[in-house]
Amino acid sequence: MANHSGRIFKKLSDQYKTPEAVQWYIRTFKYNRERNKITSRSALSTYRAKSAHCIEAALLAAAILEQRGYPPLLLSLESEDMLDHVLFLFKENNLWGTIGTSRCPGLKGRAPVFKTIRSLVLSYADAFVDETARLKSYAIVDLRSLKGSWRDSTRNTWYLVNYLVKLKHKRIKTSERRYLSALRRFQKFGEGGIPDSTWW
Repeated sequence: MANHSGRIFKKLSDQYKTPEAVQWYIRTFKYNRERNKITSRSALSTYRAKSAHCIEAALLAAAILEQRGYPPLLLSLESEDMLDHVLFLFKENNLWGTIGTSRCPGLKGRAPVFKTIRSLVLSYADAFVDETARLKSYAIVDLRSLKGSWRDSTRNTWYLVNYLVKLKHKRIKTSERRYLSALRRFQKFGEGGIPDSTWW
């Protein structure tokens, strides 16, 4: 299985050679709304299903870009309403970016234009706002430090979900003024809000 999945990810990495190309590839997948059952698929199962929610897309991006020398890093964002978000985190030309998917346009990937991870995380603050949500903390996970087959398991990767839930995240604060401004924008424009040039 490992050799087979390795060939698949190598083929994908030859076809989608940059983080931007991988982001656009993932945009072709249907969003996994988990209507039939809750899932946390491995990278290979996500590739086969051609649908993904946030953590599934992040794992697929990690498996593809790992073939091109990018460390398999995840960025975990916690919300006040406990509807958290996960993205693939990468560095290019000393700048940080992300790859991901979401039901909300503003919570997808970011171009690598951020000098620090903190500034990257803050770029999600306004898009993370709806009637109940508010960005509160973040954490970085190197998948190489975890046991378990996130690349090609035929089972759900609940071990990874549980790890993220228990993982201590770093608190990040946004001003009340900024939060209320973002909330008013959400109430007026909906989830799309006002697109930012860094959105992928």
